[in-house]
Amino acid sequence: MTSTAPDLVTGAEIARVADLIRPHVRETPVLLADRADFGLAPGPIAFKLEFLQHSGSFKARGAFANLLLRDVPQAGIVAASGGNHGAAAAYAARALGVRAHVFVPTVSSPAKIARIRGYGAELVIEGDAYNDALAASERFRATSGALRLHAFDEIETMLGTGTIAVEVARQLPGHRTTLLAAVGGGGLLGGLVAGHDGPVIGVEPTGAPTLRRALDAGGPVDAPVGSVAIDSLAPLRIGVNTYPVIAGGVRDVLLVEDEDIRAAQRALWETLRVVVEPGGATAFASLLSGRYTPAADEVPVFVLSGANTTAVDLT
Repeated sequence: MTSTAPDLVTGAEIARVADLIRPHVRETPVLLADRADFGLAPGPIAFKLEFLQHSGSFKARGAFANLLLRDVPQAGIVAASGGNHGAAAAYAARALGVRAHVFVPTVSSPAKIARIRGYGAELVIEGDAYNDALAASERFRATSGALRLHAFDEIETMLGTGTIAVEVARQLPGHRTTLLAAVGGGGLLGGLVAGHDGPVIGVEPTGAPTLRRALDAGGPVDAPVGSVAIDSLAPLRIGVNTYPVIAGGVRDVLLVEDEDIRAAQRALWETLRVVVEPGGATAFASLLSGRYTPAADEVPVFVLSGANTTAVDLT
């Protein structure tokens, strides 16, 4: 019988991968706060600060997992990305002495493009959206023989991102935690669903409801790609590998408006002096907008990622 993604992405395997990639990734901190800090009813709240990860996002976990678990050819790797995955792939490739070719669309932010170039990858900017860059990267892969590092739909990617749940369990022992994370193609959420011993909730922009559309249809289908978080949360559809892992264990999927995401960005800056890009603030937007209301004894843990934005001017 052929193994399926849920068979391969398990808590035990994620724990093994956590040990494998530990020398290459940071154990990012958890910040505990009170909901009253944000004008809400008092209660505990926590933030997993993945924007402090190498390359500015959680994506470094999946990139290292791929490079350490798979055979990399002499031609190196090729990745298509809205920006954060490309930066992570470039960073991991440089750290391990591997050639990297990264394709991004024109909507990728200047901060992400600068990161990718700074890590020494061969960068190509092509197309208006992620799927245009993906098509270009596939043409390159066919002629070069490079190993494809998909932005989200690899087993190894979910094994890498699931290590966030391993850290949270160690950092918040004895708490009843619910993990909340933004959804693009599902690489992050799939890892959290498999790795967390508790509820996991996905949050999407209403303009890019890839997971909500898939759950309603019973499988991956095309979804709109319009959102303020288009460069990180707007692939055309959820992954074929990530979908069954998520569908088998996610507690809920919530939708938030672009103005909610912007409000969450502002609140994080004004209250905590934390700066994240729109995709990184999307999960937290579910709390501030009222789409998500935690129980009194529940500790919601919001994954904040990433930090590849030009929102701060230090002049």
